[in-house]
Amino acid sequence: MLGFYDTNKTAERYKQLVEITDKLGDDKKAVVAPLLVEIVFMEGKLESLRELPHLRTHPKNPERQQITPAGKQYKETMQAYINAVKVIMSALYKTDTSAADELLEKLKEFEL
Repeated sequence: MLGFYDTNKTAERYKQLVEITDKLGDDKKAVVAPLLVEIVFMEGKLESLRELPHLRTHPKNPERQQITPAGKQYKETMQAYINAVKVIMSALYKTDTSAADELLEKLKEFEL
């Protein structure tokens, strides 16, 4: 499923995400499944981009700084990653309401 991204680390991470989303219904799983592959890819991309410099400083005036292409890519990839995670979290939250119900019950104890 992961294709050329398949390493032990990425395969294990993908497996972990599949286990997390197993409680979703089949219709939601069909929508979320492609995102899992993308999340694993973006995690690897972010890891490699972290190694590169994100700011370029002017040699004579260190206060002048410019973002590097790697910095721009990191920012864009991180935003896409966050959006993908939000979609999955939202699907999981809407599926598993037991935690929300339990929280509401606990909050009722504090009502005056």
